[in-house]
Amino acid sequence: MDAQLVAFTGVAAGMVAVPGADFTVVVRNALVSRRAGVACAIGVAAGLLVHTALAVAGVAAVLAAVPALFRALQVAGGAYVLYLAVRALRSAARAGTVPGGEPGDEPVARGGGLREGFLTNALNPKASITFLSVLPQFVPDGSPAMPRTLLLAAVVVALALLWFPVVALLVDRCGDWLRGPRTARVVEALTGGALGALGVVLVLEPLVA
Repeated sequence: MDAQLVAFTGVAAGMVAVPGADFTVVVRNALVSRRAGVACAIGVAAGLLVHTALAVAGVAAVLAAVPALFRALQVAGGAYVLYLAVRALRSAARAGTVPGGEPGDEPVARGGGLREGFLTNALNPKASITFLSVLPQFVPDGSPAMPRTLLLAAVVVALALLWFPVVALLVDRCGDWLRGPRTARVVEALTGGALGALGVVLVLEPLVA
């Protein structure tokens, strides 16, 4: 048994499962519909694929070496998360709306969910730096770095493809209660607040550093 691979799988599972902006947007889209939630989950996994590819290619090292570029990307990511927060809060302020949009908007929500999941993850440069710092620790001495790193990257994406759709399906399972007008407004308000706090941190952190 590859002990390092097993250890990495555990570490990666913890990284993927920690609630953050990805988790929040998946929940919000899952409240629109099961398909929208699963589409958002796939978008998150696609965003992780971008980060792992960047780490493998060494581009993440460039981000780490050029602070101005890293900060610019972080501000852009924070601005997008704030945009999602405003949308959620506006939805919470509208009585009788479904989470994530107006009734009947499901086809739009599916495409929007995929896009939201991808951009929320892909615009977070911290993910690339995290992978760049973690992946090399699980490459055995004397082993070819590229094949091993690709394997570890595949593990991360596979875990995301398992975890986030499960989250979407669980939320959808409780959907009848969660989509009630009063509950939906509370969920949207909490979601908007969480995304807003994350967005503010992402935007302000590089500006005050």
